[in-house]
Amino acid sequence: MKEVLYNSLLNTTNGLTIMDVIINFVAAAVIACLIYVSYRVSHSGPVYSERFNVSIVMLTLVTTLVMNVIGNNIALSLGMVGALSIVRFRTAIKDPRDTAYIFWGIAVGICCGVSDYLIAGLGSALIFAFMILFGFIRNNERIMVIINGEAKAGEEIEKHMDELFGGRAALRVHNHVARTQTEEFIYEISDKQLAKSEKKNGKLVRNLSGIEGVTSVSLVRQDDEINQ
Repeated sequence: MKEVLYNSLLNTTNGLTIMDVIINFVAAAVIACLIYVSYRVSHSGPVYSERFNVSIVMLTLVTTLVMNVIGNNIALSLGMVGALSIVRFRTAIKDPRDTAYIFWGIAVGICCGVSDYLIAGLGSALIFAFMILFGFIRNNERIMVIINGEAKAGEEIEKHMDELFGGRAALRVHNHVARTQTEEFIYEISDKQLAKSEKKNGKLVRNLSGIEGVTSVSLVRQDDEINQ
């Protein structure tokens, strides 16, 4: 029993021929192109990163290479795990969807590395359809409404914002400068709240600028996806 276990640990042949290795890489490359297209379609505008998309394709092929080397060799697989455990990846994942694409590429590489093309193909087709269907979902943009004016206009500003948004505008900052008798209000609203309010009451900036004592009104969009 000990001799059988020892021989299995030292066995370095995985039964793959040159043709098998080539087919594994071709299958991985084809599915990696599918992942590339999916990422390109679902990430548009400033969210899209060409370098990251190419990296996913490379990750798929590298995983296939590793699986071709490991095969059924237990000792080699344990050594590979030990070697990879000391690697630290410093690249921050800024979009949660990117993590899903990374795991997708690794999973395809593993499947193609062990010549399981059926699971890799069917699984990727289902994931591709899912990502295309739900990949266009974006975070609801948050908008900061910054209002500056004289101190005497403070109550009118708060009253006006409550009327425009039905009391749902969140007051984040309220500054009062005693020396100049001025005040600053910073409200947080959603993109949907703004659209609904402007449809009913007209442009928000013009409404707030019409209040006596208001000196400036600014709208600042806070879209997390742009900070990529």
